[in-house]
Amino acid sequence: MRCVIARFPFELFSSDVLEAMKGVRPEPVTGDSVLIGRRRYPVKQVGAVITRQDRRDFTSGEVVRALTALGFACTEVSVGGSDRAELTPLQVATALMGSPASA
Repeated sequence: MRCVIARFPFELFSSDVLEAMKGVRPEPVTGDSVLIGRRRYPVKQVGAVITRQDRRDFTSGEVVRALTALGFACTEVSVGGSDRAELTPLQVATALMGSPASA
């Protein structure tokens, strides 16, 4: 899937994201996060790994938009505070089962 992050076009596929994040230890989650496999990663960490750009060059919203389109379950922190959006039961089940590309 073609997406734009920090004004640069990227061809991203869920299998590429899974491969890039394989073996990467998640940092502590303080903001927006994404569930990849069985691990929850900060969105900025994933964006830095898959784009090879500095974290200051893109917003977490850009990465959340791209990862959501690829089928990953993202949790966004609301603008007003630290309340996290709850995952729907479908998102939880999908995350637990994994994507078809990972099988």
